[in-house]
Amino acid sequence: MTNRYRNLSRAAGRALTVHVLLMGLLTLVPARAGAQEAPDGRKTELGALVDIYYDYNFNKPAGDAPLRNFDTKHNQFAFSMAEVWLASVPTADHRAGFNVKLNFGPSSAMIHANEPGTSAIFENLQQGYISYLLPVGHALQIDAGKFVTQHGAEVIEAKDNWNYSRSLLFALAIPYYHMGVRATYALNDQVTIMGTVVNGWNNVVDNNSRRTYGAMITLKPVPQLAIVQNYMGGPEQTGNDTDWRHLSDTTVTYTASPVLSLTANYDYGRDTVAGVSTHWTGLAAYAKYQANTWVALSPRVEWYDDPQGFTTGAPQTLKELTLTSEFKAADNLVWRVEYRSDFSSVPFYRTHTGSSASHQATLAFGLLYSFGATL
Repeated sequence: MTNRYRNLSRAAGRALTVHVLLMGLLTLVPARAGAQEAPDGRKTELGALVDIYYDYNFNKPAGDAPLRNFDTKHNQFAFSMAEVWLASVPTADHRAGFNVKLNFGPSSAMIHANEPGTSAIFENLQQGYISYLLPVGHALQIDAGKFVTQHGAEVIEAKDNWNYSRSLLFALAIPYYHMGVRATYALNDQVTIMGTVVNGWNNVVDNNSRRTYGAMITLKPVPQLAIVQNYMGGPEQTGNDTDWRHLSDTTVTYTASPVLSLTANYDYGRDTVAGVSTHWTGLAAYAKYQANTWVALSPRVEWYDDPQGFTTGAPQTLKELTLTSEFKAADNLVWRVEYRSDFSSVPFYRTHTGSSASHQATLAFGLLYSFGATL
């Protein structure tokens, strides 16, 4: 598998594509100024995000920081991503819905670096799916199209994570997105199940003739505790319909008190390449202490093992420690200051002298502006 981290260069000439995408999205917005709902009473949600950062890498590499997602540039103000989204959530009264989310910037290029499809539109379309709520029991929701993966404790948008940088598990152990169909059903308030049939890992256009299958169960035995267990399996190698890739992803979140939340995430994956079995595994632990409405502190520790170098490009074991402080100037404006140390069992990280080191430390400043509105 090509490392998810690898950021491929992209062709120029995206201005026309971006213009068409934005115009198409705007045509979905109700034309009447100040309207709170469409004529049929349906609520439509509009949102946007801008993410910029400054990173100082103490190794001073000439290029991007290895094994990092999105915050990769050294000693410069950098643009990570801009995002705009429009969604209509299906309800019992209005059973059809949709979700369209567009991304622009280096992060979007990184997410789609291994996409088999050649159309530039895939790079800017983070999600695009249609939903329908079937009147079955507590309601069965069907989504069809492109959607972000259900795996992992973190998501693409930094504003929805506790830390600014993404974990090793997010960057290396799991996919970003899928193209296909998923069905979600809430058995009751404590148990929700989901099943997926998709093209594969990060494939809008499939790279073989077989599908990949996923299953998820979410348990909430008490309001303070959530346990999510995911499995995904299917052939992922180009032109290979026989060898399956398997992924088990477990996330546990516990709200210890109104000011303290805890999360743990465990991943195990394996595949077969040219008849040789390979695997990767990792564990991440998180905490968030909300000191008050505008200040929070969030540590994260990780261990990640890639004995065959399948996901990182070299056989190694990684460790990572992050400490993030968050300051909310307003509900929609967040500033994060983050110190992170990464360690490898081999000299893997680049330095300004051209040599390699087994340690990489960074200091980051992330600024996030977002808004959401009901149209």
